[in-house]
Amino acid sequence: MRPEKRSFSIQGHRTSISLEKAFWIALKEAAAEDGTTLAGLINSIDRGRGEAGLSSAVRVWLLNRLQARLRAAVKERTSE
Repeated sequence: MRPEKRSFSIQGHRTSISLEKAFWIALKEAAAEDGTTLAGLINSIDRGRGEAGLSSAVRVWLLNRLQARLRAAVKERTSE
């Protein structure tokens, strides 16, 4: 599975991100669920990434989102 490179404008400058197709799909779904654009979500991730590379920050952000959902689902099941 080869990464796909896409370009975005972040804080007034152009940058590109390389992610595997599965990550692009998950990122688009997250943006739709959050009521934002893909570029808007990437801008948000960029603002909170610290020293990490943007592609890595996106992957970690998606992993954290998934883990939070799994924890919430487990908590909901155990409280029934």
